[in-house]
Amino acid sequence: MNPFLCFVLQAWNLSSCQVSSMETSRFLRDYAVWEINAFLWISLISITYFLSYKLFKLFKLWNQACKIPGPPSPSFYGHFTTLSKQNLTEVLSDSHEEYGSIVKLWLSPKQLLVSIKEPEIIKEMLLKAKDKLPLTGKAVNLAFRRSTLFASSFDKVESRRESLASELNVRFLDRANLIPTKAVDRIMAELHQNMTKGSINCKMTSQHMAFTLLGATIFGDTFLAWSKSTIYEELLMMVAKDACFWASYSVIPFWKQGFWRYRRLCTELKWLTQDLVQQCSKYRQYHHMEPSANLGMEAGIFLQDNISLQEINGRHNVRDESCGNIMSLLFHGCLTTGGLINNMLMRLVTHPEIQHKIYSEIIMAKKGLEDKAQPVVEKMPLLLATIYESARVMPAGPLLQRCSLKHDLRLKSGVIVPAGAILVVPMQLVQTDDSSWGNDAGKFNPYRFLSKAEKTSASPNMDASIAGHSEELKEQRKCTFVLKDPNKNPAFLPFGSGARACFCQKFIVQGVATLFASLLEEYEVRLRSGSKTNSKPSTNYSMSQDFLSSELVFARRNN
Repeated sequence: MNPFLCFVLQAWNLSSCQVSSMETSRFLRDYAVWEINAFLWISLISITYFLSYKLFKLFKLWNQACKIPGPPSPSFYGHFTTLSKQNLTEVLSDSHEEYGSIVKLWLSPKQLLVSIKEPEIIKEMLLKAKDKLPLTGKAVNLAFRRSTLFASSFDKVESRRESLASELNVRFLDRANLIPTKAVDRIMAELHQNMTKGSINCKMTSQHMAFTLLGATIFGDTFLAWSKSTIYEELLMMVAKDACFWASYSVIPFWKQGFWRYRRLCTELKWLTQDLVQQCSKYRQYHHMEPSANLGMEAGIFLQDNISLQEINGRHNVRDESCGNIMSLLFHGCLTTGGLINNMLMRLVTHPEIQHKIYSEIIMAKKGLEDKAQPVVEKMPLLLATIYESARVMPAGPLLQRCSLKHDLRLKSGVIVPAGAILVVPMQLVQTDDSSWGNDAGKFNPYRFLSKAEKTSASPNMDASIAGHSEELKEQRKCTFVLKDPNKNPAFLPFGSGARACFCQKFIVQGVATLFASLLEEYEVRLRSGSKTNSKPSTNYSMSQDFLSSELVFARRNN
């Protein structure tokens, strides 16, 4: 072939390849630009839709909230500034007086708080609003891991709460007179030892009594013999104290060392809980006992399928869930029971005449019993009435909180509460309202829960120890009292109401009554000379309610 022709063909092929390469590069570049533009447009449309949806929900919330009476918001940020300067209960009290039984407050531009004071509307709201605040569920999960008893959504806890309530009310309520008696022996021994210091702090004593009572009731003798119970109690309260603080972060604060120290405490608490459950399982296996044996509830009531020691070690999900249930139940139980015990102690020392009458009632109730070590609290109406009145006058927390996460709440009064709004009941206002409790609603009066029965005659076989309290006994013989059902009054809410009511109410009242029946039989509770009381309820809006810190003296009776 002609060399010149070969050169021309080669040059033409080279130029064609270069053109093809340039076209390919241009196509890829244009395709990449198209992809990026498409991604940007999709992102813009998605963000615009998301923001528009949020803005629509915000305007809908504002529109629905406009129909609910309440004080006007002082700023764009709501009443946050006002609440930071003034007590929330006082703000709600002033608002209810001016705007009626249902009032609203803005905690932020998108967070609405609705307070209800009318008992009948409260009852309706508690039946319909079955969820708890997301922050509460987040705090419980952070502190105690997964729990099927205290999650925010009611759908997640309904079946577990029903089964546990059935177990408590049917199988274990009859044993409440046995186990607290053993717990009282432990408590009294520790009190006697601590009394060498001269006085005992009411806050710490109430907390420890509640913890010992619940621990012994749930785990039986295993708990009383457990050497780590003191460490467990301290760790449980430390973990619960800071739960709401760390749960308030929208993003996990992994950059804070304090958060990781808190997580280590949570892990240690979980390990101790697993150790306690294993000790119970070993004790049961060693004695060849069934989970339903009369040894207290033990861990079997919380391990839904009667999990054995090997299953506890192998099934991590069930183990985590069971430990979470035990830890959260112990904490909530200590919170409510400890507050109730504290209130009882303070009322007894500030009303010694009631304490003397309860002591006489205990002596009379135990007279004629074959086993005098087991007090029959059903025969002590004044003691039970004092427990109810203590819970009424000073509830465990300032607010009863509920939420409807998915649906708007429509009340019979015509008010529509938007989904996600915080629903609260100001406990102190409702349980000391004159319209529900009479003119003496603000006073401590256990007899409001008692009704008069037929007169009874004196017993001819009264022994000398009872005769020493002749004045009290004469009054009690002249007029015998019968305990009323406190739950018939819709304004009685220390244990909640509706779907989320405390399923341990009967159990707690029975256990606390048994505790005080044994306690007051042996000791007279007095206020230390020079110690001051604070009868105002704590308004700390947190997961853990502070107890009063008065100093008490337990004086042994000369029987």
